[in-house]
Amino acid sequence: MSKRPSTVYAAAALEGAEGAAAVGFGVYTGVETAMGAAVDPVSAIGVTVLALAGGLGMLGCARGLLRADQWSRAPTVLTQLFALPVAWSLWQSERPAIAIPMGVAAVLALVAVLSPPSTAWLVSDRGGDSDDDHGDHEDRDGAATRPR
Repeated sequence: MSKRPSTVYAAAALEGAEGAAAVGFGVYTGVETAMGAAVDPVSAIGVTVLALAGGLGMLGCARGLLRADQWSRAPTVLTQLFALPVAWSLWQSERPAIAIPMGVAAVLALVAVLSPPSTAWLVSDRGGDSDDDHGDHEDRDGAATRPR
């Protein structure tokens, strides 16, 4: 498969949007903490750092999905699996305006990144020397050998 499937675009867009939201929340929390509005500054600093690091990681995963980096699939799935209980917690805290979009985005991103077209495109090998892909090597005399 050489053409990027629309499901990869969707997964990357959702992961990127969630990452941007997390970075935005981290910046907001950091500014509020710096202005002295935080009730518990130590916890607020921790939340700021986690939101910024998590958001930047999610943005990196979105970029990795678009570049067909195989490593990006697992952390994308993991971040969505973490988002579901957070969305549920927000729902139970009577914050449906945040919980519903977060939960829907997480489910849609999981469906998109785990769909067969995304899996085929992200897992396929698109380059390299075909001899090395099969583990064949040449010895000094040019004879093909198999690694043991």
